[in-house]
Amino acid sequence: MKWLVLLALVALSECLVKVPLRRGKSLRQNLKEHGLLADYLRRHQYNPATKYFPSLAQVSNQPLENYMDIEYFGTIGIGTPPQTFTVIFDTGSANLWVPSVYCSSSACSNHNKFNPQQSSTYRSTSTSVSIAYGTGSMTGFLGYDTVQVGGIEDTNQIFGLSQTEPGSFLYYSPFDGILGLAYPNIAASGATPVFDNLWNQGLVPQDLFSVYLSSDDQSGSVVIFGGIDSSYYSGNLNWVPVSSEGYWQITVDSISMNGQVIACSGSCQAIVDTGTSMLTGPSNPIANIQNYIGATENSNGEYMINCNNINSMPEIIFTINGIQFPLPASAYVSQTQSGCTSGFQSMNLPTSSGELWILGDVFIRQYFVVFDRGNNQVGMAPVA
Repeated sequence: MKWLVLLALVALSECLVKVPLRRGKSLRQNLKEHGLLADYLRRHQYNPATKYFPSLAQVSNQPLENYMDIEYFGTIGIGTPPQTFTVIFDTGSANLWVPSVYCSSSACSNHNKFNPQQSSTYRSTSTSVSIAYGTGSMTGFLGYDTVQVGGIEDTNQIFGLSQTEPGSFLYYSPFDGILGLAYPNIAASGATPVFDNLWNQGLVPQDLFSVYLSSDDQSGSVVIFGGIDSSYYSGNLNWVPVSSEGYWQITVDSISMNGQVIACSGSCQAIVDTGTSMLTGPSNPIANIQNYIGATENSNGEYMINCNNINSMPEIIFTINGIQFPLPASAYVSQTQSGCTSGFQSMNLPTSSGELWILGDVFIRQYFVVFDRGNNQVGMAPVA
């Protein structure tokens, strides 16, 4: 039965280009005469990963908006016709969810809400879902619908519809929901993540995606599904094995400054997380780093730095898989009209492999990152 289905799908894709065939002429000749040859060849270029769906796979760019160097989000559509939502593309979680018309929390009152009754392709389930983040949480239930992401039509995508979004964080957030890009084994309620669904349906040519995050509130940030664009980086990509397939977790050899190891002596575990704005680590090492860079805590819990010192402050070096990834002071110090603050923050995340560091946007803005699911590795190179 499986092969009959596959053959039927291939036959269906062949019917996408309809031209009257003339006796004695090849398909190529007929397509050329009708001005359809180039489009046909583009649709049917061969890729081993998608040989049964040759017309569907494409590299897709999902533009992101940089919101004050704090959050990066993009616009997707859910349902038929599509209902529009802004979501964070988050490599630190694995679920897609948006507010729903069934949500009674104040956070839903000022955000777009999904209405299943207005989608002809929505399918309900009886499965509940609950997700907690470092800041904010949601509860709700799961449903299936078509998701428009980066110009791709992702059919039969499972996603969460929120019923509660407690607290104030999500109320003040400029985005509606979250689209998780981590491994499926950390997805709440066993939901299949969006990227897994794209790959399983043969909608992307490679089992990877890559991310560029702009600096200084500028435009141009992007998630590239199924491809790598070398124009975003300089030099070569340095590949780092994933040490645990849940988050995008890697091993950091050490963190040093002026040739001296100041944290992560003897290696530590870190996750590469587009959904965290700062660079976080366990309390004691972060306190040491704040001291090294001359950051002092104010009454609001912010670590302030004298703006006049930035040009003379040293790089902080993250050595990963034997390669040095330097962060200049211009990267780890945030400058605003109210002063300069440290981009480091303490956050204790205990796991079986030790306390986790988070290489958030402070780090990722300096490095183009490839998240390679096919080979379970992360590629990084300095941004161009």
